[in-house]
Formats: sequence, structure tokens, C-alpha cells
Amino acid sequence: MDERKPWREAAAVLPRAVRNGLNALGEERLDQAEEFRLRRGCPMTVLLPKGEVETDGPPIGEDELRQVVENATQSSAHTALDRVRQGFVTLRGGHRIGMCGSVAREGGRIVTLRELSSLSVRVARSVPGMAGPLLQRLTDKGQVLSTLILAPPGAGKTTLLRDLVRAFSDGEGGEPLRVSVADERGEIAALWRGTPQLYVGRRTDVLDGCSKAEGLSILIRGMNPQVAAVDELGSSEDVQAVAEAAGCGVAVLATAHGTGLDDLRRRPACRELLELGVFRRLVILERRGGVRAVRTEDLP
Repeated sequence: MDERKPWREAAAVLPRAVRNGLNALGEERLDQAEEFRLRRGCPMTVLLPKGEVETDGPPIGEDELRQVVENATQSSAHTALDRVRQGFVTLRGGHRIGMCGSVAREGGRIVTLRELSSLSVRVARSVPGMAGPLLQRLTDKGQVLSTLILAPPGAGKTTLLRDLVRAFSDGEGGEPLRVSVADERGEIAALWRGTPQLYVGRRTDVLDGCSKAEGLSILIRGMNPQVAAVDELGSSEDVQAVAEAAGCGVAVLATAHGTGLDDLRRRPACRELLELGVFRRLVILERRGGVRAVRTEDLP
């Protein structure tokens, strides 16, 4: 069996007894795994396109949760939790562990998670060719149009964004373009010791470990991109940075949570982007019966 399969990479951080509970699901179903969910007092579940299924493993306890964090960070859980104030850790391969538990605050800000209650190990995978059917709709006379990808959590917006970056960088359907990625949380390219773990194209430059706004500013000044990509817009700082990038003649590819234009208009930051006319295309991802559907809309 191929040890390089995305789900196997992600599952490597699980304790052996918990990982063994995956065997009953079979290789074919595990190839579709999107997340491994560990909740105290319950067996681990696997999120598949059609929903969560329970594994044939032991109930999860504090020891198992802490072991996952230690495996992921190569340090003690106590030390590691002090470093995860945002509630997640990115793994080699681009996989990500989300964390829940009891928050400890100091001076009004989150400093650590004292006790873990649940973990979500999200399986990252590239889907080469996913962007292909959209490329013609997202370009005009050879120019990439600034595009916002909208979807609820888990619908695949980051996966689509990644493949758009790859396609434009490698010149699918046109000339190869210089693409810069402000990868704040390491989910698009997943740099590991300077090397993207998820393929994003031969002419792509990646900056991670800083905010989207800071990253876009640095990339625009230093890397002269033709296209810039960011994941999960939300703050007013994000909006300002995207608007400034577009004002420099850079096409922006971005994602946001939501199900349609009405969602965007209810959020002040996103409403401002619409009013500024930064984006020319809207791509909406939906799930219907476990199957992803994609539609596009023109924006004024």
C-alpha cells in the first residue's frame, strides 16, 4: 500500500491503537477521508463526503489527545499547547490539527489551551485539474480576473484556490504567470523547510507565518506578482490589503466563508470589497448529497 497517500500522512500522528481502528473502513473509503475527529469519551470518527462514520477503536481520552499533539509537534503537549494560540497546528504535508478545550487567558488574550476536549485532523490533498473547467470563465483576453471563491467550511474552497494557483503558474490555457501566495496558516502550499508540500506551480512564490495583510504587502513590493492568492478573507485589514494589491494591477484570487452574495453583503468587510469592485468573478461551491457543485457569477 502507498504510504504517501494523504490520509496515511495525516493519520501518522494518531496513537497506534486509535489508528488501528481505521482498518475496518477499508482503503477505498479512507482514500476519501477529509478529517479524523477525536472527541473525549467517544471512538474516533472519519469525515467522508457523505458524513461522519465511527471507527472500530477505543474511546478517546486525555492521553490520546495529548499524544496526537506531541506527535504533531515533536514536543510535550504542555510545551506545544503554549504555541497554538490560534487553535491549530500545521503538519508536514499540509495537514492541519484543529483543537478545542479550556482556554487560558492572560491580559485579555488567549495564551494556551489548558485541557484538550477534541481534535480534528484535516487531510490536505491536491486535486490537479479541479480548476480546469473554470479557467476560461476567470480570464478575459488572456488576463486573469480577480476572483472570490465562496463556500461553507469543508466544501473545498482552499483545494480549488490551490489548483487555480497551480494552473495559472504553470500556464494552463495561456502564458505562465508569476503567482504569489500569502499563506498565513500554511494551508495552500504548506511550506516545510522552505519547500511546498502541496504543488502550487513552477512560477509560484510563497510567504507564510505572517498575516494576509502583511504577506500581501511584502509580496507586492518584493516579488512583482501578476496574480496574488490568499485564503479566508475576513478582517478589515485583509480588505485593505486586497484592495491595494488590485490597485497595483495585480489579479487577486481569494476565498471567504459563505453561501452566496447575501452572506457577503451582511459582513462589513466583504461588503466593502464588493462596493470597491475589486472582484470580477464569484465562484460558489456547494455540497449536494455529498457531491460538490460549482457555479460562477459575474460581479460588477
